[in-house]
Amino acid sequence: MTTARRTPLARPLAAVLLLLAAGPALAQPACIGARRKVDEAAAFRFQARQDARLGDRDRVCDNLGDAEDRYDEARDRLDACGLTVASIDLESALRSVRQEKRVFRCD
Repeated sequence: MTTARRTPLARPLAAVLLLLAAGPALAQPACIGARRKVDEAAAFRFQARQDARLGDRDRVCDNLGDAEDRYDEARDRLDACGLTVASIDLESALRSVRQEKRVFRCD
């Protein structure tokens, strides 16, 4: 029997997605765009992990940089639609990406 492995990012993203799915008032284009940006950032982080397994440090750094950009854009869009609490929650995801960039000496 395998156990599901939770990443430290799972809790903040779950909170953001819960807030985005909370109701029709949150169906503003900025809020929908924020969810898309969070999904894109997650995809870039996944790709960075795959590239790290292959040992391609340059691609890891590129993907982590793109993920950081997407989280910044998501935070801005959440602020635009009035969900500043959710945008504050993205700060932990941004810190995690920045820490990963330091580990791979990307900056």
